[in-house]
Amino acid sequence: MRRRMFRPLTSAAAALALAGCMVGPNYHRPQMALAPAFKERGWAPARPADLSPRGDWWTIFDDPTLDGLESRVAISNQNVAAAEAAYRQSVALVSEQRAGLFPTLSLDAGATRAGGGRGGSGAIVSGGGGTSVVTGVGGRSSTTYRASLGAGWDVDLWGRIRRGIEAARGTAEASEADLAAARLSAQGTLATDYFDLRESDIEIALLAQAVAGYQKSLKIAQNRFNAGIAPHSDVLQAQSQLATTQADLADLTRARAQFEHAIAVLAGATPETFAIAADPAWKPTIPAVPNAVPSSLLQRRPDVAAAERRAAAASAQIGVQVAAYFPDVSLSGSYGFSASELGKLFSTSNSVWSYGVSIAETAFNGGLTGARVSAARAAYDQAVAQYRQTVLAALQNVEDQLAATRVLASEYALREEAARDADLSATMILNQYREGQVDYTSVVTAQVAALNARRTLVQQAASRQTAAVALVQGLGGGWTAPY
Repeated sequence: MRRRMFRPLTSAAAALALAGCMVGPNYHRPQMALAPAFKERGWAPARPADLSPRGDWWTIFDDPTLDGLESRVAISNQNVAAAEAAYRQSVALVSEQRAGLFPTLSLDAGATRAGGGRGGSGAIVSGGGGTSVVTGVGGRSSTTYRASLGAGWDVDLWGRIRRGIEAARGTAEASEADLAAARLSAQGTLATDYFDLRESDIEIALLAQAVAGYQKSLKIAQNRFNAGIAPHSDVLQAQSQLATTQADLADLTRARAQFEHAIAVLAGATPETFAIAADPAWKPTIPAVPNAVPSSLLQRRPDVAAAERRAAAASAQIGVQVAAYFPDVSLSGSYGFSASELGKLFSTSNSVWSYGVSIAETAFNGGLTGARVSAARAAYDQAVAQYRQTVLAALQNVEDQLAATRVLASEYALREEAARDADLSATMILNQYREGQVDYTSVVTAQVAALNARRTLVQQAASRQTAAVALVQGLGGGWTAPY
């Protein structure tokens, strides 16, 4: 009996499902006219593949302390944790959209007792999703028992739900790329701050050494003044030079503390419980960028992938809105029992059933559907433009960092030579001053030039490291990981 009852409903559902289609455009990745190769080093662009493994790219700097700090980012960084939660939320929304493809089942059971006054003829009772009339004559009451199974299904005849799933899936994949971008950004920022901190360590050591040297110079000037062979201005210049350098040392100590605090937050620690020991003897490792690197590495940029996936989601939303032009089709059915005695409730003679098809169409809404379709198409055009702009910005970023890597390498060799020459010049002029051949102004000028040259050399090394980090980020995760 039940099988015969549901057979028409099943047949109708199957027919509608087979006849189903999907309105709206099918998505195709937006095309861009790109040059066949990068301007720098002859690398060629390729299609995005952000899910390719990146590996522990920071190991190219051969620094165990940095390795330990970077390992904490994926676990403890709160921006990464927030991005991961957002990704899980977007995945759940895909499941929520997919649930619309399936019928809903509901169970209903209840018991109702009703009656009326002596002059009454009956009572109307509502409950359990339905309304029934219970007869009670002469003040008598009666009880009705019921149990039923209901089913309903919104047939996705025009693909509205399936397009919604496509949109949700595109958004989830964009969120996954956002997670990768947050992780890569935190890792890159931590590496940059770490190198700035180590640069501060070396500069602090240089300034401390300079302060000790300037104290000796001050003593020489003071002795020469006391001996009457040098003017008092030599002493004043020496004191000014010493005080200025001591102030620079204090300012650099403040900057190092701020870098340490920033690293603590990136590693998910509170600044007051976090410390990195100073290492004045730290030697920077400058990774060598290979002359030939597969262009497929650029495919891994998560911001490019996120922009492209959002364009796919926007395309699917067009189909969702176009489906509103067509009627909604839904199927419903129920099978149950109703009896006045609980023991006879599930008797075949007390069974009730129903099934039906509902078609609903909006006859007039003042152009609302058309406006929503136009808005969805405009949103897609916006997403495509943003994707193309993201690709262009990515290409520019890689070109910039390749150029910086090349120029900084050449500049570093020149800075090394300048620092050596400045040190030698400062030593020679100080000896000449001791012998009374030059005035103290020449000593100050030479010593300041030597100190600045050494500090610039240290800063140049840090710039080469931060440029390498930026290139790693520009390529979506380095050039040494498998791809």
